Amino acid sequence: MLTPPVRIDAHHHFWQLRRGDYRWLRPDVPELAPIHRDHGPADLRPLLERHGVVQTVLVQAADSEAETDFMLGLARENDFVGGVVGWVDMTRPASVDTLARWADDPHFKGVRPMLQDLPEHDWIATRPNADVVRALHRHGLRFEALVQPWHLEALLAFVRTWPDLPVMIDHAAKPQLALGWQSDWATAWRRGIDALAQCPNVCCKFSGLLTEAGGATRAGGDDGGHALRPVRDALLERFGAGRIAWGSDWPVLNLAADYTAWIEVSDALFADLSDAERAGIRHDNARRFYALAGHDA
Repeated sequence: MLTPPVRIDAHHHFWQLRRGDYRWLRPDVPELAPIHRDHGPADLRPLLERHGVVQTVLVQAADSEAETDFMLGLARENDFVGGVVGWVDMTRPASVDTLARWADDPHFKGVRPMLQDLPEHDWIATRPNADVVRALHRHGLRFEALVQPWHLEALLAFVRTWPDLPVMIDHAAKPQLALGWQSDWATAWRRGIDALAQCPNVCCKFSGLLTEAGGATRAGGDDGGHALRPVRDALLERFGAGRIAWGSDWPVLNLAADYTAWIEVSDALFADLSDAERAGIRHDNARRFYALAGHDA
């Protein structure tokens, strides 16, 4: 059996339902039934070992500080978790002290407000407390943007206000692929991605796209590559291979396919790149952006 190429999974989640703060993961939503159970390190570790994933970035799934403490505990117990992106209320001045406490843990890498779930599309441009954002920068932390196409204009305003803060766009800003490229989202997405890519502090994750494509993609088939190629082309043209990081979005990924299928689709889409460019997307860019320690490729 061939040894798989080394990877870093720059985006996945763990959750324990009994903790009770995953407000989006509701039992009465039939579409979420396949992932409405606990998902933890024991579930993910075999997949990582099978596919050469040496390190991961664990990302928040609840808008609570308690979940960040939970994730940091898991990171200390599981050596493959290289970084944690948590949540803090960015509107509260008291969050400055919370960030200072977490920053003492080398696993803590940044924060992600759940922008896609907030009623105000311009929240990120108008609501964060400036001292909280300054604290992120002071502690060498990052901002993770969970956005959809209609949030990109406000995100651009935030990025321009804080040009020295490292920003990672999750899931390529969730292009609404299931609706087709003729829908209204496409113009906002292209315009927003064009503008944000001109900001050198912004990077982008190639993750979560099978879920956005819905029935247009299926496990490892040609349809997957065909549906996602316009996103791949747009990101490479604008960000270049040096500012794109691969992530699985596991276990949300399981709503559309599985870990193996996503790797197959991703590898096929980037097969025409150079070895160095593929290595960047698979691991080097994530290691650099999150300042992950250890595990040489």
